[in-house]
Amino acid sequence: MKATGIVRRIDDLGRIVIPKEIRRTMHISEGDPLEIYTKSEGEIILKKYSQMGELRHIAEQNANILNKIIGIPVIICDRDNVIAVSGISKRETINKPISLELKNIMQKRQTYTIKKDSKIYPIQEIKNDILVCAPIISSGDLNGAVLLLSTNSAFASDIHIKVAQLTAMILSKQIS
Repeated sequence: MKATGIVRRIDDLGRIVIPKEIRRTMHISEGDPLEIYTKSEGEIILKKYSQMGELRHIAEQNANILNKIIGIPVIICDRDNVIAVSGISKRETINKPISLELKNIMQKRQTYTIKKDSKIYPIQEIKNDILVCAPIISSGDLNGAVLLLSTNSAFASDIHIKVAQLTAMILSKQIS
């Protein structure tokens, strides 16, 4: 743990303000769920909560199946990090933060397909651009995305789009 030197008081309703600098650094936005942990030494730990993180095992299974069926790399991410991968190095991708460009695509809440002469990478370490990005939406909340990565294909077929959307829908039903 890293000390920040910032001290805050709890108000009469039991609230505490997380400083803007920390929210910006940790990519915490208004409405983001936080999980609260306590330690026996009297510490309180706040951690960004990811419903997709709870489904890591199911996401891994889906990524493996999808990769076997279509034969291209698959990444499944929550709103911030990669949680499952198949067809590329897990060591280089799992738990890595997703790119700002991918976050922007996900915020649109629509299926994205590769555009001509436009390369968008899911994370810094991977130089395969996104072929298809299908958002995982449950109860109106954006929870993550299913990504199919390009290898030598310059366009996404209808099959690529439909299997990515299907996988995203299956994962969204697991959250509900």
